[in-house]
Amino acid sequence: MKNNDWTREEFLAYVLLYAAHCDYFEDSAELNFILSKVDDKTFHRIHTEVVVDAEDQKLDKIQQYVSENNLSQSEKEAIIRDIKNVFFADGTVDIFEKNLFAVLKKIIG
Repeated sequence: MKNNDWTREEFLAYVLLYAAHCDYFEDSAELNFILSKVDDKTFHRIHTEVVVDAEDQKLDKIQQYVSENNLSQSEKEAIIRDIKNVFFADGTVDIFEKNLFAVLKKIIG
């Protein structure tokens, strides 16, 4: 796996876009929430990466970023909160989202 040198905003965009894309349907409410967190250019660049990456690559990249970037507990909690907000943005949480949330919560801490 290639070492990624994402900024914090790129990492957040990747995680949130992965969350939105996990059920293979990106609701406009989910995307609007993500756009409220990251700039348009980052959103579009990272969106392409999320769509192209295989499932195991996505989790590996997230795990690698977390392990290499010493996120504070408050940063981790904010990311988890943002992931929840993506999942709840469309008013429903399906089984794919529930399962991914459990995995991401474990990886991010």
